[in-house]
Order: sequence, then structure tokens, then C-alpha cells
Amino acid sequence: MIRFDRVSKRYPPGVDALSDLSFEVAEREMVVVGGHSGAGKSTLLKLIAAVETATRGTVLVGGQNVSGLARSALPYLRRRIGMVFQDQKLLLDRNAFENVMLPLSIAGFPPREAAQRVRAALDKVGLASREKALPVMLSGGEQQRLAIARAVVNRPSMLLADEPTAHLDNETAADVARIFHEFHDVGVTVLIATYAGDLFPGARRLQLDHGKLVP
Repeated sequence: MIRFDRVSKRYPPGVDALSDLSFEVAEREMVVVGGHSGAGKSTLLKLIAAVETATRGTVLVGGQNVSGLARSALPYLRRRIGMVFQDQKLLLDRNAFENVMLPLSIAGFPPREAAQRVRAALDKVGLASREKALPVMLSGGEQQRLAIARAVVNRPSMLLADEPTAHLDNETAADVARIFHEFHDVGVTVLIATYAGDLFPGARRLQLDHGKLVP
């Protein structure tokens, strides 16, 4: 499903975020990407979602070279990918229902079907009773679960998450990790950049050190 072939990413003024990465992730696999702060974990996820473009090498997702996709094709790629950002990127002036509805509205889903999908996603992450709550009314764990609901409302085949359990207490972090395991159990390919790899037992681990894969 995902293949990196000698991929490097350099940012101005000559900072190498990733260097000569080659690996594959199979369909329906769960993979944890570990490494120190600045190791390149976030950049790796952004290359998969075509948020960033590789400086060298090839990134294949579902057989497509994402670096070579036309701008008009990117929305179709991203509908297959749900991404949970480190800073969540929730819209603070919209309630939980409206936050999760946003990607479906952009994609042009019929209102009735979209509403059904939103409520199903909120129910899946345990927020069915909080759909009218603004993000500021939610706890940190609830905000993270809301971000997950928004990421999966399109029913993607792949879920990417950047430090989804950061800044959460142990019990809440374990609860969020359980949600990712549940999506993996139903066939979603899951990649998680995290320091807390112990929350994802059974996942294959990729370890980065200053932008390079290490054993």
C-alpha cells in the first residue's frame, strides 16, 4: 500500500529532515514510527498524504507516485487517507458535529448521508452525546477523539496520526490508542508517529534517528 524508495526531504536552508528512506507498509498493517523530537516522524506522514513533496526518491501510495500527482488529483488521494494532526486543527467556532461534517461538505456529500456518517463517527469515538459541544467545552481527550472522528468520517482505507496521545494522561492515552486498534481490527491501514509505542502492542516499528531509518 505504501512504499518509500530512497526518499529524502530537505528544507531550506539545507536542513535534511529525511535521508534515503526505503521501506514498505502492507495493506491493513499497523506501524508505529518512533524517534526523537526532530527525527522526521511528522515529515514522513506528510509525504504520504502529499502535504509535503519529497526532494528525492519516490513515495508510492496504492501504486500512485504521490509526488507526481496533479493538484486536481490530490483531493481524491486524501479522501482515502484520514490524518490526525498533532495540533488537532479543530475549528473553535463550530461544534463537534460541524467539525466532523466539514470534510464531507467539502467533498459534496448529500446532507442526509453526511449527517448519518457524522453521527456514526462520533458514536465510534464515544462522543455521540457531545455533538453540540464546542471544542473549548471538551476535555483534551475528547478533543483528540473529535479529531479522530473527523479523520475517519470519510471512511478512509488509511489512517495517519501524529502524536495522537501526546499531552494526555495515561488512562486517556490508552483510551485513544484503543480507538486506533479498533480501526486497524476492521481493516484500516494505520501509521502512528509517537513516543508512546508501548500503547500499540503488536504494531511493527520504524525507528528514525536524524532522518534515517535505524534497526
